[in-house]
Amino acid sequence: MPDKKRTASGVFGGLLGLIGLSAAAGVLITATVTPAIALTGAAATSAITMFDNLPSVLDIDKLMLPTTIYAKDANTGTDIELATFYDQNRAPVNFDEVNPVVYDAILSSEDPRFYQHGGVDLIGTSRALLQNVQGSGETQGGSSISQQYVKNVLIQRCERDAVATDELTEAEVLANCWTEATTASGNDGIERKLQEMRYAIALEQKYSKNDILLGYLNISNFGGRTYGIEAAAKYYFGVSAKDLSVSQAATLAGVVQNPNTYRIDQPSGSIFDGDGVAYNKAPDGLIDDVRPGQLAALDTLLSDGTITQEQYLAAADGYTSTKGRQLYVLSRMFDDGKITRDQYVAAAIEPIAPVITPATTGCTTAGGSAYFCQYVRDIIENDPAFGALPEERERALKRGGLSIYTTLDLRVQLAAEAAMVENVPSSVDFMKLGSTIVSIESTSGRILAIAQNTQFSEDAAAAADPNKSALVFAGDSTYGSSGGFNPGSTFKLFTLIDWLEKGHSVNEILNGQVRVIKRLTNSCEGDWVNTEGTRVGNFGGGGGYTGTPMQFTAQSLNSGFFAMAEQLDLCDIEKVATKMGVTNARSGQPVDVDTQFSIIGSSNVSPIAMAGAYATVANNGIYCQPKAIDRVVDSDGVEMTPPARACTQVIDPTVAATAAYALEGVMQRGGTGSQANPYDGTPLIGKTGTHETYHTWMIESSTKVTTAAWVGNYDGLNDVFDPFGGLRYILARQTQEAANAAYGGDAFPEPDSNLTRVVLRDLPSVIGMSVDQATATLDAAGFSVNVGDPVDSAEAAGIVAAQNPAAGRVGGGTVVTINPSNGQGIAVPDVNGKQLDKAISDLRGAGFGNVQPGTCTEDEAAGVQGKATGTSPGAGTVVNRNSAITVNYSRMKCT
Repeated sequence: MPDKKRTASGVFGGLLGLIGLSAAAGVLITATVTPAIALTGAAATSAITMFDNLPSVLDIDKLMLPTTIYAKDANTGTDIELATFYDQNRAPVNFDEVNPVVYDAILSSEDPRFYQHGGVDLIGTSRALLQNVQGSGETQGGSSISQQYVKNVLIQRCERDAVATDELTEAEVLANCWTEATTASGNDGIERKLQEMRYAIALEQKYSKNDILLGYLNISNFGGRTYGIEAAAKYYFGVSAKDLSVSQAATLAGVVQNPNTYRIDQPSGSIFDGDGVAYNKAPDGLIDDVRPGQLAALDTLLSDGTITQEQYLAAADGYTSTKGRQLYVLSRMFDDGKITRDQYVAAAIEPIAPVITPATTGCTTAGGSAYFCQYVRDIIENDPAFGALPEERERALKRGGLSIYTTLDLRVQLAAEAAMVENVPSSVDFMKLGSTIVSIESTSGRILAIAQNTQFSEDAAAAADPNKSALVFAGDSTYGSSGGFNPGSTFKLFTLIDWLEKGHSVNEILNGQVRVIKRLTNSCEGDWVNTEGTRVGNFGGGGGYTGTPMQFTAQSLNSGFFAMAEQLDLCDIEKVATKMGVTNARSGQPVDVDTQFSIIGSSNVSPIAMAGAYATVANNGIYCQPKAIDRVVDSDGVEMTPPARACTQVIDPTVAATAAYALEGVMQRGGTGSQANPYDGTPLIGKTGTHETYHTWMIESSTKVTTAAWVGNYDGLNDVFDPFGGLRYILARQTQEAANAAYGGDAFPEPDSNLTRVVLRDLPSVIGMSVDQATATLDAAGFSVNVGDPVDSAEAAGIVAAQNPAAGRVGGGTVVTINPSNGQGIAVPDVNGKQLDKAISDLRGAGFGNVQPGTCTEDEAAGVQGKATGTSPGAGTVVNRNSAITVNYSRMKCT
């Protein structure tokens, strides 16, 4: 604070300076406003030159205004306010939207000669200059409305650009804006006042009186974060500025003179202290004049009998400082003839009775749509469409006065909210239960709904409450501050797409049995090798089966998709996910598809991104970046360019159509997603997903709208299936049903004939090869190998003696069983026609130790010795040397 104990010489010098500057000001004002009577002479010329050197042009900047987020009511076409964001709560009005009594109150108390002077009231200004020279510390009154308007414009300009520094918080920077514009001593105060005068005179030459008066009322602070007459009227009295009464208008005219002293939302000025204990009262019961002169007008009315003691006490009881200021305003209005005596008395005895109507800011006002609102807020704070730097985007949000028209469709949103409220609690004791639903218009990427099970709150104190959260589970780290979740089998979509892009058919036969996958190709990072011999199974158990991708998709068979991945490149699967909009929710980088397990969704992704990927399939392979903002309009009503979001053909339409063909099986009876089908006649595709029992997903889509529902444990530490695992079906079904009712849906295109063909491959013969050689040969030909038990064969032990099926044209993916020789096999020689004893001898000589005569047939031509007619097993059959061989024969007489 300035030193109040000034020396006589200092005071004298200051007075001399005051006289000179006052003269200069008077000369300049006279010359500027009424040049015809301007003084002449060297002193006048010098004063005018000095004054002319001060900046004279003050551009009136846009007011700092709240930004408002809207949703459209599709039924009525009206825009519904979801939330506002502001540093200064302000709602500018036109001149005729303010009750004239407000203008009277302001002018009578602040600038009664407003419509006569040229921007500066010389008498009032000189008084202020004198007090500044005396070192009061605060720039004193006497300023005209035009000067006060100038001061507020300068303060707001400073506040508009205010950002925190290493030394000061934003609040401290804002406080400095006010201090620098209102507080100074000595010559600094005089110079500041002269600059105000210079600007005010120029302002009056550019704008009309009414424009200046209205501008002042729209920009002025009325206490705290309440700015402008309209916001003040609504906040303090719950009415618009056009409906303010005489008493209310006089109160606000008093508040604006010293906002944080006279504000009436904090009754510190009451005759009661903070504990409700009254100040000392005089013996007659009247209020003790603890603040001399504050209630003098009431004292006069009481003493002349105009009001009673009860009326006096009622009027004075509350906001004493403000009441005193209000009475001053009323008396000035009465003296100026703006109100009658009856109006004056009625307003004077009326207690100040605020009806505090707090203006809300932030997404809590959006109710069930709060998480969608927060997602939009994150876009504004992060997208360069709203500014290149973070502080620019923050200013756009809280000071830019933007109108943000969003993509939210209340028909879908309200259904999603209802499904969530009816089915998923906001918290449970045994896990961190989280759930979200997001719906996207497939053909545009417009986000139609976001619902969440928790209660929205940005209160840091509520962070420990499991019922509350500010995280948008549907989003990612940039838009929503969420780290995403493991998508489980919904991620299989990208393997399916890559399979089709490589020209494979959904009707190829593959070995989908649970088995050790030894190696998966990865051309980007090097092949993945199963060094541990890990065998990854199917959810819920089951050994898998030999089947087709159509079957694997409908039944979500892990082992089937592993068989598909064996013929693909993990790097390509990762690229498919990226081009369809799915990246790591935490880092924004491509998801890692580099292991067997990653094929079935081990990376963290966002529900919005996954919904966008499935929407790509439904939209004939065109990926539309999810968007939440349709239009942005600035405070002047000018359309701005909204955040850039594009639609791009990323997969071939034939691939998309065939993928949809496979995904339709998921939603049909018997498919894993059939429980989520509303069966309302709308064709649907879809996919289920689970991850280690922590996360459950259901994504389904018509040709118009895609819905993703997630229920899980958002810290991933406890199982979710009992009792919440089945909720994903209900959430997705109820929301998609509402979307179908609003948007409909067409039949999906027919699949590509080449991508649905039955595939036959040439199966080579591997008999006579070693087991290893045979396995390598069959692998190279695209067949899976099962090595069976050794069989009797004349081949050496370990040489393949049999295969099933035999060489020829068979279905791709057929499992071929090969049997190695045990080395014990001998081919039965042909002894037919030989003498019986010779035949038996030859068989024994070939190595068979168990040879016996068999069935006899009488034949005179065979003679007495008989001749062999055949063996069992037959000639050429390879059997074990210890096998029994019988020789059938003919003889003249079998007896």
